[in-house]
Amino acid sequence: MKFVSFNTQHCLNYLEQRIDFEIMADAIKSVGADVVGLQEMRGCGIAPDYEEQTEILSELSGLAHYRFGRAIYFDGLGPYGNSLLSRYPIISSEVIPIPDPDVKVGNKYYETRAVLKVKLEGDITVLVTHFGLNTDEQENAVRTVLENIEDKRCILMGDFNVTPDDSVLAPIRERMKDTADLFCGELFSFPSDNPTLKIDYIFVSPDVEVISADIPALIASDHRPHVAELEL
Repeated sequence: MKFVSFNTQHCLNYLEQRIDFEIMADAIKSVGADVVGLQEMRGCGIAPDYEEQTEILSELSGLAHYRFGRAIYFDGLGPYGNSLLSRYPIISSEVIPIPDPDVKVGNKYYETRAVLKVKLEGDITVLVTHFGLNTDEQENAVRTVLENIEDKRCILMGDFNVTPDDSVLAPIRERMKDTADLFCGELFSFPSDNPTLKIDYIFVSPDVEVISADIPALIASDHRPHVAELEL
């Protein structure tokens, strides 16, 4: 099974700066994805460009099963959050809020985040998330993730907004394997036209075998997709 983590920046074509569902779906299809975790997705809202983006990508990519998990509602616009597309039936799903810090001490933009937790047919658990920019947000996100990962047949993926050497990831690394360990050399995911950072991840529970992993040189969104072929 091929799992993909892909921050779509609300399906914005990075080079042309316009909403472009076709280029996002083509990127998903080109890597042979079976399950895709998406970040920065819009739902149906007040603004005309707040559409059911997850449903649209599901139809265009041929991945018939999907869920959208709202993390935040932007006033006057609409819902924003994480999504999942799957070739396999979805048994259940829930949105788990990541608590905002009680006292915000960072100097970067703060935004309420969440984890989309999905159970797939075959007793597979998939968590899709998008960490905040500030360390206190990221620490809250790690705690939330640790409370919700499973010890078997579990995949965690998303845009974590930290590089691989960041200590905030240490608790996750103690419980899960980083599929990037199978990269052939150093690969980066952001920005997509000339990447210099790896901030996108796919982690798996210890029982999951990682066959291969890659960040293909695709320019659709501002992030390149992270791909991992897994045996569950």
